[in-house]
Amino acid sequence: MYAVIHTGGKQYRVEPGSTIKVEKIESAAGDKVEITAVSLIRNDEGSLVLGTPWIEGARVLATVIGQKQDKKVRIFKKKKRKQYKRTTGHRQEFTSIRIEQIEAGR
Repeated sequence: MYAVIHTGGKQYRVEPGSTIKVEKIESAAGDKVEITAVSLIRNDEGSLVLGTPWIEGARVLATVIGQKQDKKVRIFKKKKRKQYKRTTGHRQEFTSIRIEQIEAGR
């Protein structure tokens, strides 16, 4: 069984027991998180349920593992022949979550 969820402006394919990195969620480690933006569920029997845009009553239950920062992304700006160069960096924060259960709803 797997599902496609939406969180942080991105889509993720998840299965029970899998661990994913998502955009930062304001929760402490060990907290339970419920994601209701589920757009697709595929059951073990092979049946497919699609939402328009979300499946009514469906939810994915997850546990927060921790909050961290990703690797640094370098931003380099340059204008040729103008002696202009700028280098900056950015470390995006993310939340690691473990998928515990997928509930189909309906």
